[in-house]
Amino acid sequence: MKPRLNSIDSLRTISILAVIAIHTTTKTLEAAAYNLSLFPFSIFLNQITRFAVPLFFVISGFVLEFNHMEKINTFEYFKKRFGRIAVPYVFWSLIYYFFVYSKNSNNLLQVLLKGNASYQLYFIPALCVFYLLFPLLHYIYKFIANRWVLVFLGAFQIWLLNHDYIIHQFKFADPVRITILAWFFFLIGMVAAHNKEKILAFAYKFKAFLITATTIAGIFVLWQGVHDYLTDGSWLNFYSQWRPGVFVYTLLLGVLLFSVFERKKFKLDLLEKLSGLSFFTFFVHVIVLETFWLQVGVKTFEMFNVNRLTRGIFDTAFFVVVSIISFGVAFAVHKIPKLYKITG
Repeated sequence: MKPRLNSIDSLRTISILAVIAIHTTTKTLEAAAYNLSLFPFSIFLNQITRFAVPLFFVISGFVLEFNHMEKINTFEYFKKRFGRIAVPYVFWSLIYYFFVYSKNSNNLLQVLLKGNASYQLYFIPALCVFYLLFPLLHYIYKFIANRWVLVFLGAFQIWLLNHDYIIHQFKFADPVRITILAWFFFLIGMVAAHNKEKILAFAYKFKAFLITATTIAGIFVLWQGVHDYLTDGSWLNFYSQWRPGVFVYTLLLGVLLFSVFERKKFKLDLLEKLSGLSFFTFFVHVIVLETFWLQVGVKTFEMFNVNRLTRGIFDTAFFVVVSIISFGVAFAVHKIPKLYKITG
């Protein structure tokens, strides 16, 4: 096992914070009946964090390939990877299925296969598909890593995203649909693990270009989400992270942040420490969010729903409170020996 990369730990923490921001702002927009013009900061924060789940897939591919650049012991690999993810996933699925969203119309087996005990859990079954495919992908890595093959695969992924988002949404159930829309992120993570120094050299040489391109891509993602929602009235337009624009934005931002966190003079120790709690936080933050909203959030939202400034303050506070409590609970649980094996 190779040593952990602080930059990857930082990216993982940034990604889980972005997930929380997506969910808190979505709750705010839902309470506002999706009146985007009255909540510009909410939709802004909701859209610029759309990189979160795609970047998680990039990180997963990177970490697996980085740790298994040599020959894989397939049995040990499956035992370790699925042992680490399966038990917490089942545990939290049961919690959400029976206690949080107990009106789920699917049976328990369907819920576990689809990852719909709670709205954030769809990520895990899709990740498991990539875990299953990884030994094969690792075996044919040299073919995948050919630059022209990568260009073709990337173009094909953009075509799939464009078809799903603009032309006609794929009718495959999760996790198949998410796998179709996310596989290139996982592959590019694998390739990045072998080209860490080249990526850093590129980022340092073209820093100004990266910053500019990432900013433009982020603005486009925001514009597209708002424009498409206002065009047909479907909130799924701005809620989707499976769009060609988000694809480009995620890859650019990923390279930029990776280069920033790899700099020896730029270390955020807190982000690195929080990385170890991110898996638990991923599972628990929706419970924290829903509890806070029911107990405090609704009345607080009504109190702050006066003007754009106070609405922005509410969104920021909502995100900060949910993040602090979620990571705080994760920290406390991780103090109990071995419990993290069940809870993540």
